[in-house]
Amino acid sequence: MNATDPKPLVAMAQPFTPAAEALPEPQPLLRETPPSAPYPAQHLGPLQPAVAAVVGMAQTPVAMTAGSALAVASLAVQGFANVESLGGARPLSLYLLTLARSGERKSASDEGFMAALRKHEQEQVKAQREAWQAWQNAHTLWKGERERILAEAKKGRGEKRVAAQADLDALKEPAAPPSEDRTVSEPTFEGLTKLFAIGQPSLGLFSDEGGQFLGGHAMNSENRLKTMAALNDLWQGNPIRRTRAGDGHHVLYGRRLAVHLMVQPGIARGFLADPLAANSGFLARCLICEPGSTIGTRFHANARDGSEAVAGYAARLRAILETPMPMDPETRELQPRLLPLTPDARQLLIGYYDATEREQAPGGDLERITATASKIAEQACRIAGVLALWRDLDAAAVTAQDMACGIGLAQHYLTEALRLATAAQIPPEIERAELLRQWLVEKWSEPDVTSGEVVQRGPNALREGKAVHAAMAVLEKAGWVIPLSSGVMVRGKPRKHAWKIVRGSDDVV
Repeated sequence: MNATDPKPLVAMAQPFTPAAEALPEPQPLLRETPPSAPYPAQHLGPLQPAVAAVVGMAQTPVAMTAGSALAVASLAVQGFANVESLGGARPLSLYLLTLARSGERKSASDEGFMAALRKHEQEQVKAQREAWQAWQNAHTLWKGERERILAEAKKGRGEKRVAAQADLDALKEPAAPPSEDRTVSEPTFEGLTKLFAIGQPSLGLFSDEGGQFLGGHAMNSENRLKTMAALNDLWQGNPIRRTRAGDGHHVLYGRRLAVHLMVQPGIARGFLADPLAANSGFLARCLICEPGSTIGTRFHANARDGSEAVAGYAARLRAILETPMPMDPETRELQPRLLPLTPDARQLLIGYYDATEREQAPGGDLERITATASKIAEQACRIAGVLALWRDLDAAAVTAQDMACGIGLAQHYLTEALRLATAAQIPPEIERAELLRQWLVEKWSEPDVTSGEVVQRGPNALREGKAVHAAMAVLEKAGWVIPLSSGVMVRGKPRKHAWKIVRGSDDVV
């Protein structure tokens, strides 16, 4: 070969073009997950007008907006009653977990129901300033009196010491006014316990960026089991027990927690697939859904004014928040009444319980999610109780209509749990490969692609070379890409790593 002859070098730089041959049809990476069923908004009862209003204004997914309304309603009424269930009295606390992608207007969904709560908190804090100043003055006087008694006790003996001890026993430290905060977004278990100790006995853990809580300190590898066990206890209505060096052992009775976390699907699926989350029983206590997206359909002309219904929800929420919760004045332990079921409501519940129990048997539709299915009748009771007290805080019982609504909503979340169980079992490497496949087929217009192009322009989960090559290996095996020879010319440059994209049976190689 003549080294000065450019022809061999030019030939070497030409793209690799083997003989044309029809390609086999690529194999799917995932079993197709059916879309979410329409949310049964007709079962929201007294919450339906407000949910429809927020959906109309913000054009958000109905299920996500309904979750916000249910969670705030649960927070509002959970301190007033426990609902009768087939297993005994149960709290009205609801735990909701909504999977929603970025840009789904999660904040707008929450804001429609949280605005009145935020305003109530601000007004209470402002009104508390005088009480706080009075407490500071009283505490200063208490501290001075205590120091005086101690000083006299040190000087005296015998009867004087006995008298000083009696004076100390009679001198009660004035209690500080409780915190008026009703919600938290990403607390540690210790922080949540402290707030329960010094603040309101009914709280809400709400976040439209729930990934911050699931990925935060409270749910890291060291604290996850402890946090989920504590949340399970609160869901059950069990007391909070805390033992700390130097702080002693404390038990807080009669506390309630409502939860709504809106989490991006990629983060949530990792959590749903975590054996610890399932085996601890935490997931079974959550009402989980992944609504269909409304992105791309939210045209301005479709927006509807729902301010009147939202104002009605806000007025009802304020009326409940301004009603004193039944509690022990010293320990702030809630003392909720029992909200019974009417005979007709109980019969509906028994029918639903038996139907879901039957489907948990081997070969039944619910065999794979028995932990969730076993609690779904209780979830129906809780939802029904929340709707009943939202309608009337003095309601004498859960009616058959309330129970029908509770069962209708609970069944939707049970169906969603079954649908999402398959998606949660997808290995991360397959999920990343499917993400890349969708991007290549739907977003990338060129017939081939390089690793560098994927790193620079591809999905965020594939922004480093090692992850790209691992995903491409999966796609190669399934027939979605074909590796090109090292040094092949792609867009005018020789490339070390490049692939031809297979988009369908019409492609040839």
